[in-house]
Amino acid sequence: MSLAGTVPVNYRGNTYNIPICVWLLDTYPYNPPICFVRPTSTMMIKTGKHVDANGKVYLPYLHKWKPPQSDLLNLIQVMVLVFGEEPPVFSRPATQTPYPAFQTAGPTSTVFMPGPSAAYGPPRSPNLSFQGYPYPATGTYPASPGPGHFTPPAPTVAAGPGRDATIGEDTIRASLVSAVSDKLRWRMKEEMDCAQAELDALKKTEEDLKRGHQKLEDMITRIGQEMTDVDRNIELLEQKDDEMKATLEKMDNQSEKNDIDDVIVPTAPLYRQILNLYAEENAIEDTIFYLGEALRRGVIDLEVFLKHVRILSRKQFQLRALMQKARKTAGLSELY
Repeated sequence: MSLAGTVPVNYRGNTYNIPICVWLLDTYPYNPPICFVRPTSTMMIKTGKHVDANGKVYLPYLHKWKPPQSDLLNLIQVMVLVFGEEPPVFSRPATQTPYPAFQTAGPTSTVFMPGPSAAYGPPRSPNLSFQGYPYPATGTYPASPGPGHFTPPAPTVAAGPGRDATIGEDTIRASLVSAVSDKLRWRMKEEMDCAQAELDALKKTEEDLKRGHQKLEDMITRIGQEMTDVDRNIELLEQKDDEMKATLEKMDNQSEKNDIDDVIVPTAPLYRQILNLYAEENAIEDTIFYLGEALRRGVIDLEVFLKHVRILSRKQFQLRALMQKARKTAGLSELY
């Protein structure tokens, strides 16, 4: 669908109605419209950074189109500002043979509202909220840039028959259908976005639940293994407890017949040697302690104390070395 009309542009103190055509794609408003300048037979396109030789309009607003902030009303206002700085058309020289009006490419079912036949006026469109302004008193468009002074031509009368000023039922119906379709598409997109957001949230919740379920299964498995280990340890403790009770009962029955030395002294020669070395080494330790007490009380003098401590210390060192060697042979841990 296309919308044709004029936009009022203020250029050098005069107001000009620039004819344009706006094509609305099927994907509008999600995609920007395509805009053309439609010069009449008395106009020529002035190419620039915003309009090419075919009359197509290039604007940053179209390039950065973002619904719903971007709409036709703001687009028209941007055109008014841009065309006010650099007009897209100018009047043909009077000596130049006029050419047919420029026609933009596209379908022929253009929604072009009628205007007065006496002068080129802005046609009405259901989606364009602005009204056309009358031409300036001179009735001319900006002249073509060039050397010398050029006098603008007199006001021209637009070619073509007059049109009825009323809006047809088909046009109203098409406009209503387009508006309803746009609203339905926008509403459907909102519903789909909302549903997609809920679906994403549900998927995330499902993933969290799956991870939690896996963690619970791992915890249950670990607890089961720990319970098995605990049961096995309980059984082992009960078994050892029974063995200890049997041993204590046996010792109680044999305590009257056993000699105390036979119970304390080991039967193996190596362990008996370790026990004797340990007892002798502790006896030397006690002797050195009491020699120190005698020195402190003045019973013996320092020379006697040092002499005996030296002898006892040397013997204690030999006993410890021999005991360490015996314990290592017996597979026991070291004491020092």
